[in-house]
Amino acid sequence: MHVVGVLALDGVVPFDLATPCQVFGSTVGEGFAPLYEVRVCGPAGGTAASPVFGGMRLETPWRLDDLAAADTIVIPGHDDFLDEQPAEVIALLRDAAARGARIASICVGAFVLAATGLLDGRRATTHWGFAADLARRHPRIEVDPSVLFVDNGPLLTSAGVAAGIDLCLHMVRRDLGSAAAARTARSIVMPLQRDGGQAQFIRHEDPGDAGTALQPTLAWMEANLHRPLTLEDIAREAAVSVRTLTRRFRAQVGTTPLQWLLRARIDRAQQLLETTDLPVERVAAESGFGSPVTLRAHFARSVGASPLAYRTTFRARPGDESPESHSVA
Repeated sequence: MHVVGVLALDGVVPFDLATPCQVFGSTVGEGFAPLYEVRVCGPAGGTAASPVFGGMRLETPWRLDDLAAADTIVIPGHDDFLDEQPAEVIALLRDAAARGARIASICVGAFVLAATGLLDGRRATTHWGFAADLARRHPRIEVDPSVLFVDNGPLLTSAGVAAGIDLCLHMVRRDLGSAAAARTARSIVMPLQRDGGQAQFIRHEDPGDAGTALQPTLAWMEANLHRPLTLEDIAREAAVSVRTLTRRFRAQVGTTPLQWLLRARIDRAQQLLETTDLPVERVAAESGFGSPVTLRAHFARSVGASPLAYRTTFRARPGDESPESHSVA
């Protein structure tokens, strides 16, 4: 039977931990026979879950060394993902990859997988709020903060929270076919239509929070989204060459100037759709897309929905929570 080992480090996020347990544990065959064996593997003495999400104490019969017997290893997020990761865990994951195990990360679990070096030269994702951190810390990884998950064959990464369910269902589909994945999705009352290319609903940082030498340039770009900005315009404002500008963006923001500009324009369009009744033509002009056709094309590609469908779902009404509270990953 295919063994799924779930890594439970101290400070593990309970939802991330439970996701592979629920999905793979719910995948059954004839007579409800389980098709996967799920083992939560943690350090001796138990694991303390993140205090932010309940602070419970977890006890499991499976130790970290038991990951050596897993066909698939899933790495949930944990509180200390920005710190240096345990050498024992890094070695176990590298050994697992060398013997052909499949390794997947959920949300900020990508930082643990990135620390092994296994993602170097590959495309990966994580929760959009930490994608820039991942890109800065691991410049050899092509970080894509816009998608739900990335499948590199033996190495997979997903975005935050619910995207972990999408990733696990995708692995079930890969292993057992669409019918088995559909049965599992019905079992956990989860729609199966979301694929890896669907966008996260992303809230990008305000330029004032960027904390980089590019902050004045980012603020200027934010204030001039409605203008048809070129690389030369941005470089002139930053008082550097286009080549230097691009290098600094890669190093400090984790993307290119034009990619950042596009995402900022999408964000502006989202804000206008959520908080105003402006027609799509005005939204397109105010966010710098020029025409509704251009707005619709970029919006659908980045957000996974049309501007009108997005407004219907996220439009703030009197008495509602703020639009920020409706952002999901």
